[in-house]
Formats: sequence, structure tokens, C-alpha cells
Amino acid sequence: MKKNLSRCLLAAAITGLSITATADTTLRLAHLWPATSAVQKEIFETWAQSVQEASAGELQVEIYPSQTLSKSNKAYDAVVSGIADISVTLQGYTAGRFPLSEIVQLPGVARDAPQGACILQSLYDNGAIAQEYSDTHVLFMFTTGPGYLHTRDTDIQSPKDLEGLRIRRPSEVAGEMLSSMGAQPVGMPAPEIYSAMQRGVVDGLSFPWEAMKVFRINELANYHMQVPYYTGIIMATMNKGVYQSLSPEMKTVIDNNSGMKWAMTAGNVFNRLDEEGRQEAIDLGHTIRVMDDPLNDAQWSIPLREGTQNYLNTLQQRGLETAQDVYQSALDLRQKCAS
Repeated sequence: MKKNLSRCLLAAAITGLSITATADTTLRLAHLWPATSAVQKEIFETWAQSVQEASAGELQVEIYPSQTLSKSNKAYDAVVSGIADISVTLQGYTAGRFPLSEIVQLPGVARDAPQGACILQSLYDNGAIAQEYSDTHVLFMFTTGPGYLHTRDTDIQSPKDLEGLRIRRPSEVAGEMLSSMGAQPVGMPAPEIYSAMQRGVVDGLSFPWEAMKVFRINELANYHMQVPYYTGIIMATMNKGVYQSLSPEMKTVIDNNSGMKWAMTAGNVFNRLDEEGRQEAIDLGHTIRVMDDPLNDAQWSIPLREGTQNYLNTLQQRGLETAQDVYQSALDLRQKCAS
């Protein structure tokens, strides 16, 4: 008979009993992407199938897409508390909780999703950011491709064109950079953007091309400024008690479906979706402007470089003395992680 592992762990805690996961353990995986998306099918369903096959069916995975089990900004707490056994979400949705990890978001760190995934996973593996996840068991980490600026009615060509525009921000760090350029950052989870933009709550957003396709925003945005000013970082992490309750054999199954292999699998999926999202906008006849190297552009470099240094200074003021070292490590990893 199937059992929900989290409920069994809770019952065991109440009764004072110890419990070890046995046959037909069901792991609930929560994420924010649509059930029909390639992200669900090619990353999460593929991961679930790999786990189920490697465990000979002893581990089953139930997937809860589109925030159906937990809201994006509560997803990490949901896995800590056991509401979800596994959560996949963006660190930027929990402002200030993963400050060193968010260094990978900064402009100029990652050129594309595979490189970003490699950099982020490497920083976790070498211990530079691992302490930020001490209350869960991390499976793997990855990133989106570069996030760009997309608007419905405004053709953005320089930072001053953002003045007064209500732009959905992906994270606090990216939001501060938008503010420095005169925009009004608006926070909301990705699944809510379509409705907000359709109703005029926001004038535009910052998103990678992958998300423009997955969340159907290309239907609403007509102008795209391809200036890579942030990268979304993502974690797939597991309830620590759930992992510890597994038998040694089942822990090995999870371990073999963790780490760099799956980071790169996800990064490659996102990279292909970036290409498809951009092509979709081209096919729709949208206006696309390109600024590939904003850190060396006379106009864009000022807010982006200032925003980067302000963020690192803020972390050091908070007592995170390794911030500059983590940033330098991320930059140093670019060559090793070049795709």
C-alpha cells in the first residue's frame, strides 16, 4: 500500500518511533512551470522516470506543477516543513535567503543556461554556497539563460527608456538594478505575469527567452531589448528528513540522480528553449534589439556595474565577508564551464 512519506515521518515523530522508507514510497515534487511545458516533460518527468526505474519502482514521484502544492515564494519553506518532499523554485523568490547564491545572477557571470548551471552547481559542490541550504538536501541546481527586457508598447533602446515603466522583476537584486534605471519594479511569480500584463498591471517584464515561450508572454510583448542583465538561478531540493529516512540503496538512487549531471541536463533544456522562445518572437514579427556586451556599453554599463558592486557591498555589510571571493570564483568558473 502506498504511503505518503512526509505524513509517515510526522506520525513517527509524534509517536516517538523511527521510520525507514520501504517499498512504494511516494515523493511529492512541487514546481511552478505549467504541466504541459517542456520544462516539466524534459526535466522533471525525465528525472522522476530515472528515479523510478533505478529504484525498481520502490520510489515513485508525484509531480505538482503550476504552484498547485505550494506557492513559489513559499516553495523552499514547503520542502523544509515537509509540505512537499521535493521543491524546484528560483532562489530569487525568497528575498535575502540565498544571498551568496544570488551572486550568480549578476550581469556578466553566465553567458547561457548551461554555463550558468555549471557555475552554480560548482559553487555548491565546492562549498562556497552550500551553507545556505543546510536545512534541506540539495539535489541539483541550474539556471535560466540571460534575462532580457520585454515590453508591450515601449521600444527600449537605452536605460532612460525604462523611466516610469512598471516592470516585473525576477528578484530583489534585479529589481534594484531596474530601479536605478528609473523603472518601477513589481514583484510576482512567473505564472501570474500573463494576466498582469494583459490587464495592464505591468508594462513589461524581465525574462529569459525560455520563459517568454513557456509562459506565453510572447503573445503580449511586442518589443524586446536583449540586454543580459541577470540570470535566474534555480534549485531542486529535498526534505532532509525524507532523504535520511531512505534505505542506503534508495539514498544511492537519489544520489545518482543529483549533482552536475542533472544540472547540465536542465541547463541544456533551458538553452534550447531560449532559442525557441527567441525564434517565436521573430516569427511573430516583433522588434528585437540586441546589446550583447552591456558591461562595456557607455550607457548600460553604468547601472549594471554600479548595481553589481552595490550588491556585493551590501553582502559584506551584512557580515558575509566571502561575497567578493564567491563573485570572483563565479567569474573564474566561466572558462571551465564554457559550453
